[in-house]
Amino acid sequence: LKDYEGYSLLRLDDSDDGADDVALASRTGAANAWGADFYLSVHHNAGVNGGKGGGICAFSYPGSTNGAEWRDALYDALIEKTGLKGNRAEPKQTANFYVLKHTNAPATLLELAFMDSATDVPILLTEDFAQKCAKAIVETIAKRAGLKKKTVDEGKIYRVQLGAFTKREYAENLVKELKTKGYSAFIVGG
Repeated sequence: LKDYEGYSLLRLDDSDDGADDVALASRTGAANAWGADFYLSVHHNAGVNGGKGGGICAFSYPGSTNGAEWRDALYDALIEKTGLKGNRAEPKQTANFYVLKHTNAPATLLELAFMDSATDVPILLTEDFAQKCAKAIVETIAKRAGLKKKTVDEGKIYRVQLGAFTKREYAENLVKELKTKGYSAFIVGG
């Protein structure tokens, strides 16, 4: 969503390396306290034990009309982008999952392929599949939330001059300081 204006994002999992499990009650509690407009939980499924079944599944809480609308829009976008429909009789379902039940906002839980499916695994492990899923999700959220793309001045470069010194030593010190902070800096003139 970084390419869109007018949104705030609250990430509730362990965004560092996934080693720490964040309790479901903590996740939903944080989303509710924050006043989230939509809650999305993304996973990979399992349960076909090496078989050929699989595909993408999407869930909403029973009776949540808004949740079902989000679920359907996300599922349809994922199928369109990835083509991984699978063979599930009901890929759009309702479920009493904790995060769907205990989140105040409309909520959707996505299962992006089965990690134990002979059919899904070769697809699931590709960067292309991950990118297509991410793009489908971001575009759907942006569209449903009414977000607008940020305007970008492509091909233009804007330069900012920071400092003018009578001694080169002062300029070099500023360049070193900026580089230690991760900025690109250099001396012009001399």
